[in-house]
Amino acid sequence: MNLPFKAFTPDFELLLKVLRREKTARPVLFEFIIHLELCREAAGLAKLPEPGSLAHFRMVMEAFRTLGYDYAPVYTWKSDVFSFPKGEQVSLASRSQNQGALITDRESFDKYPWPDAASGNYALYDQLKNFLPDGMKLLGFSNGGILENATDLVGFENLCHMYLTDPELTAEIFRNIGERLISFYSMVASMEGVGACVVTDDWGFKTQTMFPPEMMERYVFPYTRKIVEVIHGRGKPAILHSCGHLRSIMDVVIDDLKIDGKHSFEDGIYPVEDAWAWWSDRIAILGGIDMDFLARKTPEEIYDRSLRLLEKTYPGGGYALGSGNSIPEYIPGENYLAMLRAAADFVS
Repeated sequence: MNLPFKAFTPDFELLLKVLRREKTARPVLFEFIIHLELCREAAGLAKLPEPGSLAHFRMVMEAFRTLGYDYAPVYTWKSDVFSFPKGEQVSLASRSQNQGALITDRESFDKYPWPDAASGNYALYDQLKNFLPDGMKLLGFSNGGILENATDLVGFENLCHMYLTDPELTAEIFRNIGERLISFYSMVASMEGVGACVVTDDWGFKTQTMFPPEMMERYVFPYTRKIVEVIHGRGKPAILHSCGHLRSIMDVVIDDLKIDGKHSFEDGIYPVEDAWAWWSDRIAILGGIDMDFLARKTPEEIYDRSLRLLEKTYPGGGYALGSGNSIPEYIPGENYLAMLRAAADFVS
């Protein structure tokens, strides 16, 4: 890929400085998911490697290096690292919130094949460490979070009903998910090549949290708290990737859960510029250029907003430039690169 700017040389210490809310020598980029065709093109490959293969993970690493990131995410969705068996689901375009539910009562809970977190292929992280470009580290994260896995296994409407009518079963479901994810993060965070972990769990939608904060405190946060503790205990920072309107729980995220950085913002909820004004003195703010903005606006408009955002955030530190959520295939390549070019021009 021929970039219309000079990409940054990787230096993972700069991302760590962002997460400590310290000033950095240049702007820092942050992206959680970049679609695989763009990764393939950035890595200079003619075709996509087999999902879950070592070549697949190396492609992502090379793509992130080429584009100027200081880390490489480990996309484990189609691997043998660790995941919860899920039921068959219809396409996302028409999926019922209960489609594919495997646990609906005590009997189905007892029959569910709970996975052993210790049996995952964690050797993958050691393998990838040997191929890391100079200056880069890996980002480790689970295949779905505590609440996401609960809603996948139970169904959203089913879970709403269950936590009101059978709180004991609800608690056991969350315990079985939470304890396994604590074990997962304990092992991943201990890997030498992993520099930070992302706690990925969508907690909200456009106007509020998915469930009332008191329900989150009872069933979700106790395990999230322990996940962050084990990540910090391995000397690594913890980043929260969570979509939705989280303003009602941000004090918990910052002061109680002690998350180091927050990712995923949407203009229709609250623009990243507002999030920066509210929380940047307490938690690092990552990404935030709205996906709809990236998809619909011109490269010039994207470049200008990205530049203004850097002008606002760079002097005080604690911000990394990126999208509000991810870079899917429908975002034009020239629009995505306009955002990256703003960071390159800002420092030149």
